[in-house]
Amino acid sequence: MSLFFILLLKITPLYINIILGYLSVKFLNVKKESIATLVIYIITPLVVFSSTISVKIDTKLALLPLIIYLFCSFSAIIVYKLFKNHWSDATSNILAFNAGTGNAGYFGIPLALLFFDNHVVNIFIFAQLAFIFYGNTTGFYITAKGNFTVKQSLKKVLRLPVIYAFIFGLACNFYGLSIPDELIVYTSQFKAVYGILGIMILGMGLVGLRQSKELDIKFIFLNFLFKFVYWPACALIFIYVDRNLLYIFNDENIYKILFLFSIVPIANNGVTLAIINGLKPEKAIITVLLSTIFSLVYIPCMIVLYGGF
Repeated sequence: MSLFFILLLKITPLYINIILGYLSVKFLNVKKESIATLVIYIITPLVVFSSTISVKIDTKLALLPLIIYLFCSFSAIIVYKLFKNHWSDATSNILAFNAGTGNAGYFGIPLALLFFDNHVVNIFIFAQLAFIFYGNTTGFYITAKGNFTVKQSLKKVLRLPVIYAFIFGLACNFYGLSIPDELIVYTSQFKAVYGILGIMILGMGLVGLRQSKELDIKFIFLNFLFKFVYWPACALIFIYVDRNLLYIFNDENIYKILFLFSIVPIANNGVTLAIINGLKPEKAIITVLLSTIFSLVYIPCMIVLYGGF
């Protein structure tokens, strides 16, 4: 069996979980709000804490989320300046937000669990915090430009329990504290639960979706261009330059993490922000759905081109 079909088989369960999430709301009356609250306020902080306390943080590793955050912010700002006058509503704001991020959490972490060992998964989750900070600082400000102030955006960040889990994990890591061996299996289970429920939430969000009367082909095309061409191209250029000239990381595992970040689908956070800004959410939801379906073939192809994990 070729590498492509092996990879395709590996990621297929993620799409099965999307279908299960849809069916659980459609036929079992599962409350997606309750599941999302459970993931945000209990499971995610535990996953972030256990990963942050477990990684060996040095200067190189500390730079990883910082570089990702700066790239996310730079991309969003540039895209906003380029396209802010192309639509009469908040579409350009959502496009800019999407250009600066990807579904590194709900989709990326399950992928990392499939392809990497536990140590690399912990680094992936540690670095993924850059997307969380971006989404609630630069990304939030760009999408809510004119509706919320910088102060209000920062207050939103400070209300996230994941921030305090991250700080607590860093403090424990700094003082040499670690999770007892007897509890490692227990804490590791939350990563699997996060992966399953996080993906199911995508399917849950499809319930009640109304077909948009007209597809915004331009919006969809630009989202696909930035997520599936611009992001991997930038990642590969950075990997090549760092591997041969800069030597900031000089670590194949980190290169794999950066590449995986670059090929995940469009983030579903834009759907919520579309609602906040008065943009028809169907436009954002359909774009996220199409990118997730497209990724079923796109991700195995890109991993094969990269040489496999």
